[in-house]
Parts: sequence; C-alpha cells; structure tokens
Amino acid sequence: MIESPDFVMAIVMHVYLLMMDDVQAVPLYLSEMAPAKMRGMLNISFQLMITVGILAANLINYFTAKISGGWGWRISLGLAAVPAVIMAGGSLFLPDTPNSLVARGKGEEARAMLRRIRGTHDIGLEYDDLVAASEASKAIENPWKTLLERRYRPQLAMAILIPTLQQLTGINVVMFYAPVLFKTIGFGGTASLMSSVISGGVNMLATFVSIATVDRLGRRKLLLEGGCQMILAQIVLGTLIWIKFGTDGVATISRSYAIGVVFCICVFVSAFAWSWGPLGWLVPSEIFPLEIRSAAQSMVVVCNMAFTFIIAQIFLMMLCRLKFGLFYLFGACELLMTAFVCFFLPETKGIPIEEMDRIWATHWYWKRFVEGNGGRRNVQLTSSSSAV
Repeated sequence: MIESPDFVMAIVMHVYLLMMDDVQAVPLYLSEMAPAKMRGMLNISFQLMITVGILAANLINYFTAKISGGWGWRISLGLAAVPAVIMAGGSLFLPDTPNSLVARGKGEEARAMLRRIRGTHDIGLEYDDLVAASEASKAIENPWKTLLERRYRPQLAMAILIPTLQQLTGINVVMFYAPVLFKTIGFGGTASLMSSVISGGVNMLATFVSIATVDRLGRRKLLLEGGCQMILAQIVLGTLIWIKFGTDGVATISRSYAIGVVFCICVFVSAFAWSWGPLGWLVPSEIFPLEIRSAAQSMVVVCNMAFTFIIAQIFLMMLCRLKFGLFYLFGACELLMTAFVCFFLPETKGIPIEEMDRIWATHWYWKRFVEGNGGRRNVQLTSSSSAV
C-alpha cells in the first residue's frame, strides 16, 4: 500500500484493511472469556488498545509530516504492518473460549478451560448454562432468519442502534479529520497535527476511567453521563465557532481562543472515551444469546463500519454547508441517543452472558416481545442466577 501508484489503489487497499479489521472478534472473545464481575473492565481493554493505536498514529503523522519530499505518508501507512504482524503471531497462542468448545462438543476441554480462567473448580452452574445455550443454538438452522423473529426484537434493535448511534456522536469526524478541522478553524499545519495528538492523548487517558468504573457504576450511568457531557461540549464548541467565524468562515483566531476550542474538543473526546467508545462494543458483545450471536455481532460490525464510512465521506461537505451548525446537529443526535439509553437500554452489569435473557423479560418495553415466547430457559436461568 505504501507504494500505491494512484488514488484508486490506495482506496482499494484501505477498504481491504477495513475488511480484515472487521473479521476480528475481540470484544466477543473477551466477553466469553471474562467472568461476569470483571467482564466490563477486561472488555474495555480492547478499546484502550485502540486509543493507544490512535495516539501512536497521531504521533507518527506529526513527525512524518516534517519529512521533506512529501513521502512521509508512506512511512505512516507502512508502519501499520507492525501491529498486524504482532496480532497475527499472537492469535496463534490464544485458547478457545468455553462457549466455542461446548458448541463443538468438547465438553471436558470446556470444563478445563473454565477452571483455568475462573481460578476455581466450582464451575458447575456456568458450565450448565453454556451447555443449555449450546443445545438451544443447535436447534437453529439459520441464525439470520432467527434474529428477525419477534422474540429477538430487543437484540436486533440493539445490534442496529448501538453501533449506529455510536457513530452519530461524530467521534470519528474528530479523530479522522482532527488536523483538517483544526486547520480549517485557524490552526497552522503543524499546530493542527499537535492538537490531534493532544485529543488522542485525552482519548487514551479517559478510557482508563471507564475501565476503573464500568463494573462498579454499570453501563447505563456511564452512557448517560457521557451523553450529557457530549451534548454540552458540542453546543459550546458550535457556539464558539459561530461567534468567531459566523457563516462566512473567515476570521483569525487568537491563541487563547484556540485553546478554548481544543479544550471543548477534549471534553467531548473524554466523554466518548469513557462511555460510548468502549461501551458501544461492550454492550453488544454481552447481550446476544448463542443461537443468534454470530449473526447479531456481524450486524453490529456492519452497521458500525457502514456509518463510519458514510459520515467520513460526507463530513467535509457538511462542514462547508452547515459550518458551526454541524456541531449542533451532532449534539441533537447525542440528545436522541441519551434518551434511547434512558428509556430502552437495560443494565447488563454483573449478569452472566448466558443469563442475559432475563433483562428483556423484566424491561418495561421489551418484555412485550419476549412474553409468551418462552424466552430461552427463563425459569432455569432465574434459579441459577440466584446462586451466582
């Protein structure tokens, strides 16, 4: 890719890179391996490593931009091969999850793996849940068709809405186009790259907040707080740009004003980093029963990447047309997604994955879809969960 002779080749290779990234199943793997009480913290380590990669990429871009001759971008793209090699090599040493072993009829290996990763021999209830889930999944011939059934309407809604709303926060606009955005509002070329490094650093540090609190405070509290904080940040940011640039987009920006803009962006990024960033992957990875898990998780990735691509393609056009209004638009989207969490997303903290059915059966809205359908193993799961 670093020797791409034309723009078309660069786009083709970029799409291929995204496809290879999409086949990864890290959030789902971590959710299946982690104990329920630590699932949030361990799963968010995935998002933490993403933020480390973003910060590293921003730093590399900052320094390669100074290389004379205009070929620094080749180094930036070529260095992406380094983590890819590490990932490929490391994947050879990853053990199978207990869920996967049970599904393939390797019951004793699944028991041994549960004892190993739980650090205890008392794994009977969890193993029984895995077996029950596996038996239910074997009765399903087409998980995609099953996902469309009425009793799985809550999971289908979450598979579509959570990744879609995650992208409608506008976070990838900030992370993708941070240098362009900063340069547009008056920063110099080098200053805009450094500002993106700063926002990338905030993104990484704020993710630690989510790791430290997600299993104590729960998913909903972080999502609600993060949503409110992002709304305020977008309103203030849009207002600052409106006051300074108006609708013609022509103005000079002072150092203090520039610091204020960067601060607002960092407030927005930090809110995303401890809420919708990691939880946009964590929550979907823990709510799908085994019989529809492959189809539902694929739906999550498709929706996420589709809206990532769409927003990335139309952002510059929207910025030119809407100017400061673009930030108000994202703020409105964040208002809707915060309301969605408030009314429609149940808490999943501390609930084993194979017992997640009960959160829908007791929810004020979603219970209408699972009542009368038996829900999977509801009676059994209710009794076993009381012993967990």
